[in-house]
Amino acid sequence: MKVAIIGGGGRVGSCVAYALQHGGVVSDIIMNDIAETLVQGEVLDLLHGSSILHDQRIYSGDMAEVVKADIIVLTAGLRRKPDESRLDLINRNVSLFLNIINEVKTAGLREDTILVVVSNPVDILTYLSVKQTNIPPEHIIGLGTLLDTTRFCSLIADTIKAAPTQLKALILGEHGDSMVPIWSSASCGGLSLENHPDLPAATKTKLFDRVRQSGAEIIRLKGGAGWAVGAATASLVHSIALDQRRVLPVSSLQKGAFGLTDVCISVPTIVGQSGIIKHLELELWPRELQGLKKSADVLKSAIGKINT
Repeated sequence: MKVAIIGGGGRVGSCVAYALQHGGVVSDIIMNDIAETLVQGEVLDLLHGSSILHDQRIYSGDMAEVVKADIIVLTAGLRRKPDESRLDLINRNVSLFLNIINEVKTAGLREDTILVVVSNPVDILTYLSVKQTNIPPEHIIGLGTLLDTTRFCSLIADTIKAAPTQLKALILGEHGDSMVPIWSSASCGGLSLENHPDLPAATKTKLFDRVRQSGAEIIRLKGGAGWAVGAATASLVHSIALDQRRVLPVSSLQKGAFGLTDVCISVPTIVGQSGIIKHLELELWPRELQGLKKSADVLKSAIGKINT
């Protein structure tokens, strides 16, 4: 399976490529970026390690090459400032993103292609991708709160001194300030964390606050996220490429689950080779469901202010 990364010369795009190379699942990694010299350097650097990793084809390509891919990962965009919310990026990033979408369409975007949106504000850009392309909504997937969920599980594991891969927990809603922690589903090794002695209410609040502020913390410390978002994106791409049908908290167009419609937001979603297979309307605590609906309202309000 071929995967193209638009924005491959940037921090996020190059980390996605590195994670896909280590995964060894996809056959081709096509790197595209407006900074041609930079992306050529990233390609060469990746190629230098290929003999000890996996037999993959890694190369740079223009839009004509990009549209040959089975999956196109969109990572291009402006970075968020430390004191700026993801939604603040709307006015700065929308026109840039739509220009890229138009370039892809002009180059011959196929209906069977799957678009994975990583650029922020991811939920809004995913929604615009649905509205501005002619491919099925089920083929357009935003990374959404998959990254936040990854952070959530890792930080919980660190707090209770457990193996990170044993943690199962979810963040749903907006990939932003209105995200919702789903403590009702949190478990470790199959055991509920609801009454875990190391997770009193105050600790849970601090943990979630740190997750919600993780983007800004990473920007302050090193300029922006890279490795974790690369790993999260690769896990999404692998679920598609291998038709794993994993349940992932990713952003896509809602058509009634949890009472949500006409908004791209993260809910539990089965993801496989055909993209979005099904939204799972699992039972939530009342306050969690209320938070999810409020998060959808925040996104709808933001979308309503966009001039496309």
